[in-house]
Amino acid sequence: MKPTDVWSYALSAIKLRKLRAALTTLGVVIGIAAIVALLSITQGLQTAIATQLQRGFATDALIVTAGGGLGADTGFSLLVNDTETISQVGNVTTALAIIQRVGYIKNAEGKARRVTIVGVDFKAYKAIYGSTFIAEDGADIPSKPENTAVIVGKRVSDPWGNGTRFCSKSDTVEVIWTNTTARPLRNESYTGMVVAVLQEVGGFSLGGPSDTSIYIPITQAQSFFRTDKCEIIIVKLKSDDKATIESTAKTIRSLFGGQVAVTSAAAVLSIISSVFSTMGLFLAGIAAISLLVAGIGIMNIMIVSLMERTREIGILKALGMKNRTVLLIFLTEAAIIGLMGAIIGVGTGYGLAELVVRIFANGGFGGGLRQGGQVAAANVVRITPVLTPTVFLGAIAFGLVVSLIFALYPAWRASRLKPVEALRYE
Repeated sequence: MKPTDVWSYALSAIKLRKLRAALTTLGVVIGIAAIVALLSITQGLQTAIATQLQRGFATDALIVTAGGGLGADTGFSLLVNDTETISQVGNVTTALAIIQRVGYIKNAEGKARRVTIVGVDFKAYKAIYGSTFIAEDGADIPSKPENTAVIVGKRVSDPWGNGTRFCSKSDTVEVIWTNTTARPLRNESYTGMVVAVLQEVGGFSLGGPSDTSIYIPITQAQSFFRTDKCEIIIVKLKSDDKATIESTAKTIRSLFGGQVAVTSAAAVLSIISSVFSTMGLFLAGIAAISLLVAGIGIMNIMIVSLMERTREIGILKALGMKNRTVLLIFLTEAAIIGLMGAIIGVGTGYGLAELVVRIFANGGFGGGLRQGGQVAAANVVRITPVLTPTVFLGAIAFGLVVSLIFALYPAWRASRLKPVEALRYE
């Protein structure tokens, strides 16, 4: 029997039992759709977060923080002047100290917002984060700002995301910080002027620009917070290759006797990608259970079909049909069901992923959490489901393979039927 004849015969058998075949195919569709939906959302979330992190990070930068990385408080603190020591290390082009505190900014109307106050050298900070530390109106960030200069993030200036301004360029604002080292506690403040509003960063930040922070000159931060201690030192390297990053990180740790932790933005991104890949496989494994259930349904339908077609098989074998041909017919039926279910399932799964993202876009993933009619727009992750060729082809192959595996036993039983016994079957 020719392959085309086997295919045609199997297709005819499916058409004769449309409802049963449709229900069996539905099981495959559900299983594949679940896998594709979960993997598409996971891949989309991974891509979105990686993109956001890359905007907030610099791949050729290292983040130096106090502590040996074991979580123990050794009492060691980084100082602003430590940047001079780090700048002498080979492969280092710039070392930037960051002093930051949680405080408030009050506008001319007397309204206040909670922000992170970040003290940096504007010129060095722009050299490291040149793609994100940019004014929204295209104006230059002052390289030698006055001590009263204040640069605000997009969500500080436009907290509701609708154009209603809390503060704008050239506005006078009050920067407030609660001095917790004083007894009794007291608020300390000074009057500054907004010299720039940053473009929306929209991402997470580890030392990089943030939409919810304000930036003041490092000298002003030292005076305002009465400290020379800094929380982070950002180190810009000549290149972002792995060897340069590892050797420079090792040198910096040795300079401070192992009392600092050196983190690479590239390493953070790699870890996050690894976590999401593992999570994706885990979710796909859970979804695959439903496909296995569909496989049992295929086995069941094939066994029922075998019982109904026993006499038919007996006649075909009596006319000379080989065991191999009978086996191929049953396996082809299963392959057609699996292939149709997989293709429909891929489309359904991607559509379901889009639907889920759109539903959550107004309350979680895409549009921020709405609180009191306002949008918590800080660090919002906007997800677009991603259907990679690997997921697309893998889902179709998985659906097809599962269908064939579960149809193998019924097909083998059909091929082993003896013509005489099959013809006598009622």
